[in-house]
Amino acid sequence: MAVQPGFLPPSSTSALAPRPPRLPLLHRSRPPTPDELEGIPWLGLLATVEQALAVRHLRVVEADTGEFLCKIGRPAQWWFGLIEGLLKMSNDGGQGFSITFTGVPPGAWFGEGTLLKRESYRYNIQPLRRSLVAGLSAECFEELLASSIPFNRYVMQQLNERLSQFIAAREVDRMTDPDARVARSLAALFNPVLYPRVGSLLRITQQELAYLVGLSRQRVNEALRALEASGCLRVEYGGLQVLDLQALRRYGADCAMP
Repeated sequence: MAVQPGFLPPSSTSALAPRPPRLPLLHRSRPPTPDELEGIPWLGLLATVEQALAVRHLRVVEADTGEFLCKIGRPAQWWFGLIEGLLKMSNDGGQGFSITFTGVPPGAWFGEGTLLKRESYRYNIQPLRRSLVAGLSAECFEELLASSIPFNRYVMQQLNERLSQFIAAREVDRMTDPDARVARSLAALFNPVLYPRVGSLLRITQQELAYLVGLSRQRVNEALRALEASGCLRVEYGGLQVLDLQALRRYGADCAMP
């Protein structure tokens, strides 16, 4: 199947008309709905009393494209989770441009390392399209750490997986083949531990993928053609269907710089 420019249509959230300036995120947040609570992967691990505590401290908000959820230098006050949409983690480039570290798809919870160290953010998190985000207060996060063994295990597993993810990202940075960079970057977005809600279909536009990988949209299009021809994935209306995740993770293993 040939991949045409603009083949991945934006989701309905990105097609909405721009809005005028809005109140700060916290001021326009709301309690989560029952369906939103059902999608939080760690909530069901807690005892009944702890679940009730967490629900009281959870907030949900719709964040616009480019709005800062986490900003370099800002103190960490929330543990965030993505319900719907797509985020990017990046830094402030000293040469007038930023470097994107990774994408954050639905189902992800992030920022626990900064909360544990009680420090300010060393990275930015922003939506690539309008996104629905949940937040657990730092106060409740610390209380759950102190009282819940299952919650501790969940957070430790997150930290361990994220370490593996950034080691893999370092390898991607050394790759000279753009096709391999696209393959490995995509594979990272299909991590079942960090991103349990993604499954095998990732809803992403061609331009969003280009932002995450650091290539032009045209070059990403070429890479996806090659990956589809190799049987790693299939381009579908509105997203990418992974057919062989292990092959995607191994793609271009010999393309790293010495």
